[in-house]
Amino acid sequence: MAHDHDHDHHHDNELDPMAARVRALETILTQKGLIDPAALDAIVDTYETKVGPRNGARVVARAWTDAAFADWLRRDATAAIASLGFTGRQGEHMQVVFNTPDQHNMVVCTLCSCYPWSVLGLPPVWYKAPPYRSRAVIDPRGVLEEFGMALPAETKIRVWDSTAELRYLVVPMRPAGTEGWNEERLAGLVSRDSMIGTALARVPA
Repeated sequence: MAHDHDHDHHHDNELDPMAARVRALETILTQKGLIDPAALDAIVDTYETKVGPRNGARVVARAWTDAAFADWLRRDATAAIASLGFTGRQGEHMQVVFNTPDQHNMVVCTLCSCYPWSVLGLPPVWYKAPPYRSRAVIDPRGVLEEFGMALPAETKIRVWDSTAELRYLVVPMRPAGTEGWNEERLAGLVSRDSMIGTALARVPA
């Protein structure tokens, strides 16, 4: 299946032509005093760690507290997520997969860096790196252990391969000890990595 979207196969010292043009433009604008690199970094950080992932965390928290919404996510994730005001920038379809004690899900894009920006923000560098893209499929348990996740041997690991047309969001298991929590408080336990499947939801202190 063709991946006709943004490709991020470069490293800092091996920029593709478009990335090189962006970097050159950024340098020129900085030298002319038209942009502040620190401010630009802050904007990128906001989208990478705050705005996008917070959207996804709200989806997860709603699924944890609303059985009807969770069922809607299973049947038509794109519509369910859109009902909260989050839609894909390229109109891609979403599929949500739920972690259980028997199955842990993780997401990869083997050919590129397909990523649901509207609910996860900017993709992390490691998600785009060839070692993750290849090893997540070949040795998912070993990759998760490198992320600090040692799953029980009986837990099956399923790897989902995103495409330009279909992108995935993992709903991690709800941590114990959160009975009676509201959505906002629950969302604070949901990290970007837990929605990719390389982490678990945070355990309450």
